[in-house]
Amino acid sequence: MTGRVLKSTGSWYRIQLEDGSLVDARLRGAMRLQGSRATNPVAVGDFVEVEPESEGRYAISTVHERKNHLVRRSVNLSKKTQVIAANLDQAVLVCTIAEPKTLLGFMDRFLATAEAYEIPAVLVFNKMDAYGPAEMDELAYREACYGRAGYPMLRVSAATGEGLDALHEVLRDKVSLFSGHSGVGKSTLANALQPGLDLKTGEISDAHGQGKHTTTFAEMHPLDGGGFLIDTPGIRGFGLVDMERDQIGHYFPEIFALSEACKFNNCSHEEEPGCAVVAAYEAHQLAPTRYENYLRMLHGDEGDDPYRHAEVKGLDE
Repeated sequence: MTGRVLKSTGSWYRIQLEDGSLVDARLRGAMRLQGSRATNPVAVGDFVEVEPESEGRYAISTVHERKNHLVRRSVNLSKKTQVIAANLDQAVLVCTIAEPKTLLGFMDRFLATAEAYEIPAVLVFNKMDAYGPAEMDELAYREACYGRAGYPMLRVSAATGEGLDALHEVLRDKVSLFSGHSGVGKSTLANALQPGLDLKTGEISDAHGQGKHTTTFAEMHPLDGGGFLIDTPGIRGFGLVDMERDQIGHYFPEIFALSEACKFNNCSHEEEPGCAVVAAYEAHQLAPTRYENYLRMLHGDEGDDPYRHAEVKGLDE
């Protein structure tokens, strides 16, 4: 019987069969020994074959080929990867400018990974009701920065309802991954989008200004307007996986577009003569944070640079 994985708890999976019924299934031991680098060989969104076992339980015997999937490097096991979700139509990165601030390095690594796996990405700036003048200045920079890269963006507030209708339309009839730092309001937004969902929500830690994890496992939820929303645990870091050094520039759309005018085909966009990317950066026509994060990724530095307010003013129209 064919079904789709709606929820993974690490040992058991909730499967929706083709007739709409829900069953619980485990992963057969043999499948865990196939040499996969992933900590989770089966992910939410996977289509699988299941076979009945005793007492109404099922076993996953086959995982169908994926249309795509989004992965990150496992935080505690650097040689392992984590499949966040599979068979996606889009990845929605929920961001906040404050309480907690979404780090620019995190945003760029997430977006580059989505580009690498050919998954369209949408940026949703949440908690608009909480922004003062300084936050609005920073938001304006980020919108200019990522708008220039071609990413769709929305301003939303789960508290006031701002932007929710537009977000409904973005999600309609699509399988959408919701991701972001802990505390950015993914579960609160999901509850506002789908009445009756009642996902657990949490508060911001006073000690660190970071969100407390409330979603424990990734889970796919049907939306009344059509489509599915995959709610994921909040993540503080996003480690890159399987990116060749000479390909990283391809995953920054605005850098890739500029690179066509570079003097050399294999330009790394650092110190080569005739580099159109460096010229755009020096002329303030390329977002400085995007270029500097590109360089960090190029050199394997996945740390998040402290935000410098001077960079907000460093992008000419």
